[in-house]
Amino acid sequence: MSTRSMGVGLLIALVSASTFATSGPFAKSLLETGWTPGSVVFVRIAGAALVLLVPTVRALEGRWHLLRRGWGQIVAFGVAAVAVPQVAFFFAIQHVSVGVAMLLEYLGLVLVVAWQCAVARRLPRPPTVVGIVLAVVGLVLVLDLFGGVQVNGIGVAWGLVAAVGLASYFLLSGHVAEQQLPPLVLAGGGMVVAALGFAALGLSRVLPMTFSTGAAQFDGWTLPWWAAVLELALIAAVTPYMTGIVANRLLGAKLGSFVGLSEVMFAVLFAWILLGELPRPVQLLGGLFILAGVIAVRFEESRNLPVGSQGGTERGSLGGPQAGRQGEEVESAGEPGRAVVESLVGGAAVVADDRVELGGDDVVAPQHH
Repeated sequence: MSTRSMGVGLLIALVSASTFATSGPFAKSLLETGWTPGSVVFVRIAGAALVLLVPTVRALEGRWHLLRRGWGQIVAFGVAAVAVPQVAFFFAIQHVSVGVAMLLEYLGLVLVVAWQCAVARRLPRPPTVVGIVLAVVGLVLVLDLFGGVQVNGIGVAWGLVAAVGLASYFLLSGHVAEQQLPPLVLAGGGMVVAALGFAALGLSRVLPMTFSTGAAQFDGWTLPWWAAVLELALIAAVTPYMTGIVANRLLGAKLGSFVGLSEVMFAVLFAWILLGELPRPVQLLGGLFILAGVIAVRFEESRNLPVGSQGGTERGSLGGPQAGRQGEEVESAGEPGRAVVESLVGGAAVVADDRVELGGDDVVAPQHH
């Protein structure tokens, strides 16, 4: 991966994290009018599935063989990466505080590192360990867990299930193969699978769903309910899942998961702007710890860049020709060593193609978690 690829990947990952974070204030505005968490999640994912349906079909024109080969990855992404973390988080907050549930869910970054260490058959390097410690400390501070902590065994179990789902999101979206699915197809297909799953849970009353047409309430202003739903579908679902897949293929699951922690900081910021919920100094301090954790992991990734990858037209520069040395090794499994992003105009997908090589052999994460 070139430094240019990493820079663009970091920027795209921040776009993904920031748009993911907008879901909190808009979802809360609907919950206060009588919606249930299940109904909010359903309209968010179902709306995103409808928006992406036509572009997904267009992206597959002439490439339907990708769907035949990759349907398992789509189902896994829809179930494990989209549906599971949201359903698990919903059940977790019924037994523990929101802060504890979020902390447990974001332990998924530890699972990402553990998975990659298992694949590579080696322990994480010191910068990664330091990054994990700093990030977890930052999460504790941002979520302000020192006051009003509520812990329950059932809630902790659901929180850990959410962590598995979050780790699956980073690993599956960063999955690469010779005939990999375009990000648009993976996101669109996954949304359809998740929407159908949520619909089944709602119809079976496993996931309670109540809807309301009352205006969404913010800090001194209101929006029609349908406007809040559109935001949740377009900005808080379509945009972050699409950009997140591209970013994770550029950065790799490990660095992508650490950058994804910035969602918590963005959530605090948007809660302040939209709901008037002022962040506490301890939360700002926590944000600095999270940033330090990302920098530590980013430092390790920079050291892994091969010599001569600082720019130019080597295989791995964005939009550049696929030229350069073949079979060049990178440091760890599951992280892209080379990335080519092709932006197709006219509603087609942004395709990121990267391979991971360890000891001369391609190593990829399996398609089920």
